[in-house]
Amino acid sequence: MVIRYFLILVSGLLFGTGLAFSGMLDPQKIHGFLNVTGTWDPSLAFVMAGGMIVNIIGYHLYNKKHAPVFSAQKHLPKTSSIDALLIIGSGIFGVGWAITGLCPGPIVASLGVVPNTILPLLSLLLLGLAVGNLVKKAFQKQ
Repeated sequence: MVIRYFLILVSGLLFGTGLAFSGMLDPQKIHGFLNVTGTWDPSLAFVMAGGMIVNIIGYHLYNKKHAPVFSAQKHLPKTSSIDALLIIGSGIFGVGWAITGLCPGPIVASLGVVPNTILPLLSLLLLGLAVGNLVKKAFQKQ
């Protein structure tokens, strides 16, 4: 059990370090990427491509194993359908990302760099997650 949490910690630190080195903790970098009609900065596309390559390799390695090391079963999505909740959630995520210049990963990683600036944003992020969860549950009951 201790090894599992240690690996989670190492994975998070590796992810956060990668975000810091790639400049993804700087909201101006994100705004530069989203500004396709002005001074467009394509560097985020390279970060995304690198992440996709690692994810594809990891996904295929994960599927080849007979069972996970730290779990009794594999935890993969049970559905691949595109529904209203996915589209609405994606839209809200995109708007929040465009406004703040940060998505949840960089927000958490930025806690180690500028905690006083990020804490209010993290609080709003957590509030948004809670409200979104309530709305999702109400939507699914209908």
